[in-house]
Amino acid sequence: MPIKVQNDLPAKKILEDENIFMMDENRAMTQDIRPLNIAILNLMPLKQDTEVQLLRSLSNTPIQLDITFLTTGSYVGKNTATSHLEKFYLTFEDVKDKKFDGLIITGAPVEQMEFEEVDYWEELTKIMEWSKKNVTSTFHICWGAQAGLYYHYGIKKYPLAKKRFGIYEHTVMQRKEPLVRGFDDVFYAPHSRNTEVLREEILEHKELRILAESDEAGVFIVINVDGSQIFVMGHPEYDRVTLDKEYKRDVEKGIPMELPKNYYPFEDSKNRPSLIWRAHANTLYSNWLNYYVYQVTPYEL
Repeated sequence: MPIKVQNDLPAKKILEDENIFMMDENRAMTQDIRPLNIAILNLMPLKQDTEVQLLRSLSNTPIQLDITFLTTGSYVGKNTATSHLEKFYLTFEDVKDKKFDGLIITGAPVEQMEFEEVDYWEELTKIMEWSKKNVTSTFHICWGAQAGLYYHYGIKKYPLAKKRFGIYEHTVMQRKEPLVRGFDDVFYAPHSRNTEVLREEILEHKELRILAESDEAGVFIVINVDGSQIFVMGHPEYDRVTLDKEYKRDVEKGIPMELPKNYYPFEDSKNRPSLIWRAHANTLYSNWLNYYVYQVTPYEL
């Protein structure tokens, strides 16, 4: 799929080296079609890593995408160069009068804080409220999914006894829903979190449906009745070495860590991690773009 990004975005070169079709601004201007306008609110600390992961995941459909990266104006992290943010990112104030076909709200390393204690919580609630009238479908990831369920439906998050960390087996629960079309009965996905939402609290809301869950990792995919809000509790976009970097970073800091579950061959962190989730991750994002964005969004935004 041709993804339109700024010509000098570092992620563009990385993905082109992987043979993923990236379209620069000049070529996009010559095509007489309307691309889907997708905004990505990137709340992750390592923003450039997340850019690559998400653009890779969005690259498996013939639909042209025009990507707008968003960051919070009320909080500026320390892990991404200010020059990168100023060049490639906008804030909500820049786009609040626009409409988008799709919005992705990423996870964030703030899950052990109460939502209202997060520096940019007020700004995030404005974005989530704005999305209800200005975005065709919003895809929430990990902490972003917990935040969305809390804001829109009052569903709380709860601390886990120990970190849910690794690659977990999941089962499809609602096979007729297009979001999981093409999924196998059982599939794998990465998780890296210290909190969870409870199945029984989700099922109290008739407008929500659980599409996939895990005996070990709990609820994975939740969707509302019209597909305008999708909540994914893990990180299907993670690449092969994301959990490896996280594990080794925390070990170096002296943080007690168990090996990521079902990740290293022979449970040895010296081995190259096995990549067993990407096909379903690609299918998930492609289904979202096709069935909940492209097939639903108006031609004239």
